[in-house]
Amino acid sequence: MTSLQRVLTTLGHKEPDRVPLFLFFSMHGAKELGLSIKEYFSKAENVVEGQLRLRDKYHNDCLYSFCYAAIEVEAWGGDVIYHEEGPPTAGRPFIHKPADIKCLESPKITETACLLKILNIIKMLKARSGDEVPIIGVVISPFSLPVMQMGFEKYLNFIYEEPKLFEHLMTVNEEFCVNWANAQLEAGATAICYFDPISSPTMTPKDLYLKTGFKITSRTLARIKGPTATHFASGRCLSIVDEVAQTGTALIGTSVLDDLSSLKSACQGKLTILGNLNAIEMCHWTEKQAESAVKSAIAKAGVGGGYILAENHGEIPWQVPDEILMAISNAVHKWGRYPLTWVKEYDA
Repeated sequence: MTSLQRVLTTLGHKEPDRVPLFLFFSMHGAKELGLSIKEYFSKAENVVEGQLRLRDKYHNDCLYSFCYAAIEVEAWGGDVIYHEEGPPTAGRPFIHKPADIKCLESPKITETACLLKILNIIKMLKARSGDEVPIIGVVISPFSLPVMQMGFEKYLNFIYEEPKLFEHLMTVNEEFCVNWANAQLEAGATAICYFDPISSPTMTPKDLYLKTGFKITSRTLARIKGPTATHFASGRCLSIVDEVAQTGTALIGTSVLDDLSSLKSACQGKLTILGNLNAIEMCHWTEKQAESAVKSAIAKAGVGGGYILAENHGEIPWQVPDEILMAISNAVHKWGRYPLTWVKEYDA
């Protein structure tokens, strides 16, 4: 099977030849090319070459056009701060006071250099890989983006204190999110990863989520012209699985804090599970620990399809050593071959 065939079979809740492996590399291509993180992200050609080399090296089943979350802040005119051993981060929030929201306008995709660079990455990846492997585009949800637009604490207070302005901000953010997602799909992305950490019960009480994040996501995903995966970037999701399924998404990115066996039961036939290796602990694993973690995850969620093995955050930390990434890949290729006849013995 090709990687795309493997993933599509899994999405159909059937067993392919092997459990798909998604290694979400954003920065590691810089290591492969011997560049700093800032240099690496400066040219679309660098990211394309890095993604292709990493896939050849680790035999994972996706290409990732994502560079850094703060690129969406950059698109709105905000600052980006580069780091030597970590992802670029957003600078000072550009919404200084709630009244600023009244004048906020969504960036025009075709006139925004940093977004055009991502579209070029997708186009070049598509030209180089064809239909063999899924290309994953990324958007930040309208409900989660304000953490970078106005600051975490300010935003959480704002939700409660300024309901009318909150709705206006969501309208502007939704328009951007939909346009940005559809532009990536048009450029050749196979699916969109919809990052929505603020909707996680880790961040937002379920009753508030049902009034806000759930409705916003349902509206937004209905306008995105392709398949989506909803990812909570390490946040819990078990208690909202049914609601997430109702939004129309196909996959759910799961936290290491959620029990994978329970998630498998909750998602059966409704959502494909993506996750949930511990991205932070991964930095300090031995190769034996990496294999054990992969084997355990496959045993809990792999039977019957509907499972893609990945780390739980959506971005592999810079500090994860190459040998651990290789151990993860080797373990998936060893223990992820269907049928998973060893699982019954493993459970016993």
